[in-house]
Amino acid sequence: MRAAPTPHLATGLMLAAAGSIAFSGKAIIVKLAYRHGVDAVTLIMYRMLFALPLFLALAWWATYRQGGGAKAPLTRDDWLGILGLGFTGYYLASFLDFWGLQYITASLERLILYLNPTLVLVLGWVIYKRRITGLQAFAMAVSYGGVLVVFGHEAGLQGPDALLGAALVFGSAISYAIYLVYSGELVQRLGSMRLVGLATSVACLLCLVQFVLLRPMSAAIVAPEVIWLSVLNATLCTFAPVLMVMMAIERIGSGLAAQTGMVGPMSTIIMGVVILGEPFNGWIVVGTVLVLSGVFLVTRFGRAS
Repeated sequence: MRAAPTPHLATGLMLAAAGSIAFSGKAIIVKLAYRHGVDAVTLIMYRMLFALPLFLALAWWATYRQGGGAKAPLTRDDWLGILGLGFTGYYLASFLDFWGLQYITASLERLILYLNPTLVLVLGWVIYKRRITGLQAFAMAVSYGGVLVVFGHEAGLQGPDALLGAALVFGSAISYAIYLVYSGELVQRLGSMRLVGLATSVACLLCLVQFVLLRPMSAAIVAPEVIWLSVLNATLCTFAPVLMVMMAIERIGSGLAAQTGMVGPMSTIIMGVVILGEPFNGWIVVGTVLVLSGVFLVTRFGRAS
């Protein structure tokens, strides 16, 4: 007898794919904004300024409306956890990513960020002593080999700037992996929507404070194109994909959602070539195939012990 189809499978797959593509569009928008002479501190300030009301509304809804009633008040430990996760998962990860995009292509940036499952695996080994199997180690080697292939090609074109940019984006991936490793307990207690709304609101405020401390207010005067690109970044490439991925996970689970997210790097490469005029050649194809293959294996066998 054939098994009944999973409820909402098609909807979940479409949400996961759309969310991944929308997330990937962030790098394209950032690269377009840099063409108007803005720096990373100012650009991420505008992104978070426009995103803040949306995430505050999400936090309010998840606290008082989701599930038909108000949730339990937050404890001191809850707030400390939210502050820590907001700093690592959304503020630091976002800022390092924006900064790194000043020096490398959107394609390489997305491939580095896609290594995230491998970093979660390594952190689990370091922090919780979870064993890494031989297959997982091989898959990680394949993924990092793919990044090195693309990086080596880009370093030949960009020079030392490529190393700086790749290091900054890799730092962003590590920061977000730390968020994922430590967020599990709070997700169980607060719920994913409430935690995302609160932690991202913290990150938005940190980005605004950073701008005030590091830049004169005159730096906020930017080209109109930067404002509109930031609005698009905050809505279509930040808030919307968070909701879409969360809804996809509810329907198809985190494993299948992660595997569907493989369309993200491919969509970034396509948009980078079409919109930004970035190079596309055999090195990028080989590197991308290696990264996607390795991460697929890590995700597929991530529960092995």
